[in-house]
Amino acid sequence: MLSLNRDTRSEDKQFGLVKFFAWASFIVLVIFSFPFSMVISQQAKQILLKSYENYGLLVGENLNYQVFQNFNIPVVRRFGAIRLREKEQYEWMDRIVKNTIHSFNVDLVNVYAIGQGVIAYSTDPKLIGKKVKESPGYLKAVKGKPSSGLISNGDDFWGLGFEIMGGRKELRSYIPFRGVNPYTGRENIFGVFEIIQDMTKQYESIVKFQILIFGLSILIMGLIFLALILIVRKAEKVIEQRAKERRELEEQLHQAERLAALGEMVAGVSHEIKNPLGIVQSTAELLGQMPDANETQKRLSGVIMEESNRLNRIVTEFLDFARPEVPSLQDCYLEEIIQKNLAFLRAELEQKGIKVHDNLNGRSFKLRADQDLLYRALLNIFINAIQSMKNAGTITVRVDEAKDNYRIEIEDMGCGITQENIKKIFNPFFTTKEKGTGLGLSIVRKIIEGHRGTIEIESKENEGTKVSLQLPRWL
Repeated sequence: MLSLNRDTRSEDKQFGLVKFFAWASFIVLVIFSFPFSMVISQQAKQILLKSYENYGLLVGENLNYQVFQNFNIPVVRRFGAIRLREKEQYEWMDRIVKNTIHSFNVDLVNVYAIGQGVIAYSTDPKLIGKKVKESPGYLKAVKGKPSSGLISNGDDFWGLGFEIMGGRKELRSYIPFRGVNPYTGRENIFGVFEIIQDMTKQYESIVKFQILIFGLSILIMGLIFLALILIVRKAEKVIEQRAKERRELEEQLHQAERLAALGEMVAGVSHEIKNPLGIVQSTAELLGQMPDANETQKRLSGVIMEESNRLNRIVTEFLDFARPEVPSLQDCYLEEIIQKNLAFLRAELEQKGIKVHDNLNGRSFKLRADQDLLYRALLNIFINAIQSMKNAGTITVRVDEAKDNYRIEIEDMGCGITQENIKKIFNPFFTTKEKGTGLGLSIVRKIIEGHRGTIEIESKENEGTKVSLQLPRWL
């Protein structure tokens, strides 16, 4: 027993380390999954930003060409100077810009006049004439270098690059408005194009992708962690079950030793009782049949014979328990044994108003067994069911056929058995009846186990009891 406890404690320590490893691994993986998702999302953002910058530069170059060739040159030739405050020139400029950006994903175009420091043209008329904000991008464009910058009014979660949904994202590209002076042949910078592209939806997609990566990482790690925990718990249950089985085996061994000694004693005592009991019974019968016996003598003789028979049955039960019979196997039919039991008990069933329902339906259940022993086992179960039902009720008999065995269930609507007593019902000499040896169910279990079967009992107090037998078809 000491060795068993040491083994259990050692295995508990091992699985305690496995639990610690599982928890530690889960925490480490969760911590590292966050920067992992950050890196992937930042790469996606950089790729998206670069593609939009190239897109804005392409739009700007196209605008530069279209405005200079189709607006500046014709307007200077026709009007001598560019004055966008004049309605005709503004509409001309507006038509060229909108035709140019018509097929592009551009939200707003502003044209800054360098010399005046104001917005000379905008696709949003409300912005025309407003002062220029000399941002770094604008100043670079004035010097002839295009630039782009992301403008965000969203919140960055603790400055870690994990942005919260709902903020607006837009890319502002500043492209110098170049043109060749027709008189000098030199390239000049006439102004600055500001192209604004809305990237809110694209950024939201990346944020969703970021959340998805983080969520999937947590989910996968959670599943791995759950699998580890389940394995550990399964192993703990296996260890606990093994320890329980060892304890049960030890208890069964001690019980078997005690029962063997008890059986030998009971067998000896029962054998010594049967001989004088037979003489008492035959003498009482002879006295009752004597010609000069009066009514009192006959009545007393009958009482002696009745009690002798009861005592003989008790002694027989003791002998059956102490020296169980070896099954004499032969082909028989389970439904015939059940029907024979019910026929024998019919008078008692009718007297108590108990009905029996079964699912036999004329089916045949052939098996190889000892018909007499099975009859005694089932009879004992039926008698217990009848005795547990004080008033009228129903006994249900079900027989189900499996691959290699039969399952028999006998369920009553009786008083049931308490949870405390149900653990003791197979113990020899345990009984809740006023009269009885407490050996009935012990003998039943020995008969069933002698046929390599099993017996289980389920019961609820004041609701009823169900006895489940499982018998192999062939031994």
